[in-house]
Amino acid sequence: MELKVLEKKKDKMKVEVIGESHTLMNLLRENAWKEKADQATYMIEHPELSQPKIIIKANNPKKVMVDSAQMVIDDAKGFSREFKRAMKK
Repeated sequence: MELKVLEKKKDKMKVEVIGESHTLMNLLRENAWKEKADQATYMIEHPELSQPKIIIKANNPKKVMVDSAQMVIDDAKGFSREFKRAMKK
């Protein structure tokens, strides 16, 4: 995965996420809404020719993006713990 910041303003950030798909983008978008973003969306202009871009509008879009990514990590760790527990039964 590679990130390219395409736009960085006080209240808006647009980041291209190279090598990812709808899966991660949906998680980040959903978590950004939980973090009280004013706007959180992503787009993939062409499934074969372009990379996904996420757009966050908020008072502090960088914090929203970082917190959203941390929520993905925390959820994955929680799933891993629960899966290991379930496999022991």
